[in-house]
Amino acid sequence: MTPRTDDVLRAARAAGADGAVLTHPAHLRWAAGFTGSSGVLVVSAGAAHFVTDGRYDAQARAEVAGAEIHVPGYRLFEHVAENGLLGDARRVAVASSHTTLASFNRLVGLLPDVELIPLDDFLDAEIAVKTEEEIDRLRAAQALTCEVLESVLPMIVAGVAESDVAAELVYHHLKRGAERMSFEPIVASGPRGALPHARAGERRLERGDMVVIDVGGVLDGYSADLTRTVAVGEPGAEARRVYDVVLQAQRAGKAALTPGGAGRAADAAAREVIEAAGYGEAFTHSLGHGIGLETHEWPRLSRQADDVVPAGAAVTVEPGIYLKGRFGVRIEDVVVVRAGGAETLTPMGTDLVVL
Repeated sequence: MTPRTDDVLRAARAAGADGAVLTHPAHLRWAAGFTGSSGVLVVSAGAAHFVTDGRYDAQARAEVAGAEIHVPGYRLFEHVAENGLLGDARRVAVASSHTTLASFNRLVGLLPDVELIPLDDFLDAEIAVKTEEEIDRLRAAQALTCEVLESVLPMIVAGVAESDVAAELVYHHLKRGAERMSFEPIVASGPRGALPHARAGERRLERGDMVVIDVGGVLDGYSADLTRTVAVGEPGAEARRVYDVVLQAQRAGKAALTPGGAGRAADAAAREVIEAAGYGEAFTHSLGHGIGLETHEWPRLSRQADDVVPAGAAVTVEPGIYLKGRFGVRIEDVVVVRAGGAETLTPMGTDLVVL
């Protein structure tokens, strides 16, 4: 057992269970250090077992800490059941939001004497609180993405296709050491910028366009998430005003983040700035989300969620204004919630860049 597997058992017991079965890759990495894509971690009182297939034999033995390693082949759940790896546990927690119905039903059939307890939020709070080592990894991932975006800015000129900019962002991330992208980059110009999750298309940039760029790479397992809105030539007075409103909203959202505070309070602080400027209906999403081994983690900074933000949580702060058929503006940083105020992990400045 390790401190992390102890945390798993503690979280299971808090939910009325006496054991846990984990299969989600991010959970396996967080709890046991395994970076592969196939495995089962079984935790019960005084024991932890990690089960994987032959593809990951050497990798598991090199990476997994605090659990006995089993490599039975591809029948992982069957091995857990046939070898009694749950010990005396009879009420077992399962992360239902990361477990398919087929997998859940297989476990039910294989473990007739065990009651499976599906928990939608299992380990969310534990994973949200980052160690200083994890924060350093997030900081490095965010710095890499900023470096990539700054290197690509010179190609963002009139006549270039959104898809070409997106391709360069991916290429330079991989060239500079990213494992993969956190998500498919968003490059949305002119009227397409009013679509918060627009995919990069074949539209070619035009002078005066505002261009929303949302991008992130994964480095050492941890995700970056960065949005900057840049202008191709002079964007005009209203675009500059909207940009300033979004920037002030982001600053307000950051200032409202306190350990133990409500995520909805940070959302409200940012939203108040945008509403006061007359753009309330144009801010169509929540302020942010947790980030770490996954791009989207708990907690949410949203008026529709009651999440309480713990000290040490890493979250995005990304207000936006989207004017249908015209343009959009979003500015996003990753911050860590600390007692002395939110620490921004994003080294790139937030002033409007006019290219």
